[in-house]
Amino acid sequence: MPQSKNEAGEGETAVNLSELKFDNRFVEDLPGDPETGARVRPVHGALYSRVDPTPVAAPRLVAWSMEVAALLELDAAAMDSPELAQVLGGNRVLPGMAPYAAAYGGHQFGHWAGQLGDGRAITLGEVVNGAGERWEIQLKGAGRTPYSRSADGRAVLRSSIREFLCSEAMHHLRVPTTRALGLLVTGEPVVRDMFYDGRARAEPGAIVCRVAPSFVRFGNFELPASRDDVALLERLVDFTIRRDFPELAGGRVRFDALTRAAWYREICERTAVMVAHWRRVGFVHGVMNTDNMSVLGLTIDYGPYGWIDDYDPDWTPNTTDAGQRRYRFGQQAQVAHWNLAQLGRALLPLFEDAAPLQAGLDAFPPAYAQADRMHTAAKLGFAEPSEAVDELARDLYALLHAHEVDMTLFFRTLSEADPGAARAADDLGAFGEAFYDEAKRRAGGAPLRAWLGRYAERVSAQGGDSDARRARMRAVNPRYVLRNYLAQLTIDRAEQGDFGGIGELLDVLRRPYEDQDGADRFAQRRPDWARTRAGCSMLSCSS
Repeated sequence: MPQSKNEAGEGETAVNLSELKFDNRFVEDLPGDPETGARVRPVHGALYSRVDPTPVAAPRLVAWSMEVAALLELDAAAMDSPELAQVLGGNRVLPGMAPYAAAYGGHQFGHWAGQLGDGRAITLGEVVNGAGERWEIQLKGAGRTPYSRSADGRAVLRSSIREFLCSEAMHHLRVPTTRALGLLVTGEPVVRDMFYDGRARAEPGAIVCRVAPSFVRFGNFELPASRDDVALLERLVDFTIRRDFPELAGGRVRFDALTRAAWYREICERTAVMVAHWRRVGFVHGVMNTDNMSVLGLTIDYGPYGWIDDYDPDWTPNTTDAGQRRYRFGQQAQVAHWNLAQLGRALLPLFEDAAPLQAGLDAFPPAYAQADRMHTAAKLGFAEPSEAVDELARDLYALLHAHEVDMTLFFRTLSEADPGAARAADDLGAFGEAFYDEAKRRAGGAPLRAWLGRYAERVSAQGGDSDARRARMRAVNPRYVLRNYLAQLTIDRAEQGDFGGIGELLDVLRRPYEDQDGADRFAQRRPDWARTRAGCSMLSCSS
């Protein structure tokens, strides 16, 4: 079965499913919907609704991450057991679990959407491992909930493969993220209209088991605030500080405005760090609605995401956003700042005036700028940012954009090249492989060589050990990223019943910064055939 290797150290306790220790604080400490079950309804005065997953015909685990299993202290035997497929497929609820769907709202594409909630995600419970770490286990695609609206609560194989792979790929890239324990097929078809063009078809159904310390998002706070339910908002804020930000809580149960302001500032700064990492590796989230923003600063809800191939700050992978391009690569920091402002507005009823919240929001731009400058300097091999390095970077990104150059390939090649020799090469040497268009390669040769000359002069002026410079660059410039076309090739195989490609790709993505023997095909620029193919260029929000 496809899996990634175990990072658990020797001596760590491995348990079976029945031995997991559940401590379901969210449902125990917060008010829930008095009605249970999946009937679609508005939910007021509550932060969740109790609902069990809907059983499926034939759940089968087809891929799993041993790193995440190790976090939960599950051994390989437990992962391979028929019981686990029944639980993660939604057919069985274990003692200690308390399944629920969370209630939240959100701004979608800049507009308030009202009540949203977990429409196809059901949390099974919160597990506390031997190290005292809390991990919420959630099934995505587990059936209808009170928040499903007109949908069926299910997910298809293609989007589930993408979420499973990306959750783990981002972790190994050292980008803050939620995780994925396993991917299951359900044995049932799911009908989807992939591009909303009237051509719906039946696709294989699947479920992703997602894992995170918390799935609480901005929208959880926006919904009670939109209804002027200040008491419920206050309970959720204090609970979140208590459970998820213990360094701020200090063992207290309720918090004053000073602590709540510090908490909001922490959210702003964590979000800044996360988005700066997205820019570092060329990741585009695609759907940065406020209901898809984690208060822990984790990348959450992998829908129509993508990686930049040729560098284009205006690119979005989301067909729904193709006209507005609100969530394009180059605007993600601005959108994150706007989203944080919406969270601040939701929290305003808990403060006498807006000044503490404004101070927290004002912390975002410098936190993002600092993180981005540090990443950019490291990508170019410098230990510290400077105005000269900033100028080099701005000019380089303009060249990459103008001449259709692959971002990942260029920076990785730069980390291995002698910049002085490269600027003198008529054919740009290995840099030539990063261009997508021959005419633009010819036109870009002279300006890029000129830039390499300036870069070589800056490297020389900085001095230092060349091996240390290359090590800095290789640590932040990945060789392998989850390009859309690689994910689509894996999906094509899986839809024909061959799930081996999932494990093959995941094994490469586990070590994105290392050169791996036999993995050259995973480190190539996007092929021409993938430029316009569905799933390789643009994706929809369809699951």
